[in-house]
Amino acid sequence: MEQKEGVAQFLTGADGKAQPFLTTGGEAELEHKFQVQSSKFQVPSTKFKVQSSKSKAPNMSFPSIGLALSGGAARGLSHVGVLRALHENNIPIDCVAGTSAGSIVGGALAAGMSIDDIETLGRSLRWRHIGRPTVSRRGLQSNKRLESFIRERLPKTKFEELLIPFAAVATDLENGTPVVMRDKGDVAFAIRASCTIPGLYVPVVDSEGRQLVDGGMVAVVPVSAARSLGADIVIAVEVNFEGASFLKSNSIIGVILQSMLTVAKVATRPELDAADYVIQPRVGQIRWDQLKKMGELVDAGYQAGLASIPAIKELIERKTLERSSQTRPALA
Repeated sequence: MEQKEGVAQFLTGADGKAQPFLTTGGEAELEHKFQVQSSKFQVPSTKFKVQSSKSKAPNMSFPSIGLALSGGAARGLSHVGVLRALHENNIPIDCVAGTSAGSIVGGALAAGMSIDDIETLGRSLRWRHIGRPTVSRRGLQSNKRLESFIRERLPKTKFEELLIPFAAVATDLENGTPVVMRDKGDVAFAIRASCTIPGLYVPVVDSEGRQLVDGGMVAVVPVSAARSLGADIVIAVEVNFEGASFLKSNSIIGVILQSMLTVAKVATRPELDAADYVIQPRVGQIRWDQLKKMGELVDAGYQAGLASIPAIKELIERKTLERSSQTRPALA
């Protein structure tokens, strides 16, 4: 696994706006132009002009690229900046997995929203859109409002309709195991489940009767979920690596919170080690409840993404050459 502050790119649509680059492929000479075509997920809109490389480079075998977007409450808005950096540099994204806040951004990308529209969604999001007080012994609020907020804004709300594969990770409250929601069902419900912070929000119940809470309990960075979607290369985006620089350890509360962050960092390490590359926006100075700092968060993600672009392109080129050498027919 390589670990730096990173960057990447996408394509520009016919309307001049940034659009998610939804398929994999590339030029024969690999001149850092990673324009690709997925045979499974065809895009019916002229916004996404995809070029197949098969005719130009019949012996090239291009790796599929997946994103694993971490949870992090308001800090998850920095994922939008990372996406913009990847988009601008034509880094193709073939699938995406998200936990908690990462599931909101990932679901929007998979549903075909442009980077500009995802940023607009993030800028409009407030805590009142997520939860409301409720009378329950299992939580202080219901987050049903979040499900409605997502359903009203995503152009596609069924997993079967998404333009690229997407997975949202939640936690089974009863046994503490990950629940990876993908392939079929309701996207808005899956995102809501992935964002159900235990104690604050009442657990949601799925069609199998499972009580689901925030996926950050078991997979803050859903690298395994992204890999399960078919990604050959997984780029993880982790927004919590700096901890909380605004916290001081000179009080009981400070000591407890810093200790919890240390435990969370240790628990996250196996997933990060399984990633091929990790982008880490520097947002440790921003609290998890500061949604109004969207501009600062997006900029931090963008800068981290840009810094990672050279290494990511090198990784893609190396993986492409490795795959091509494995599939090249033997000489007679």
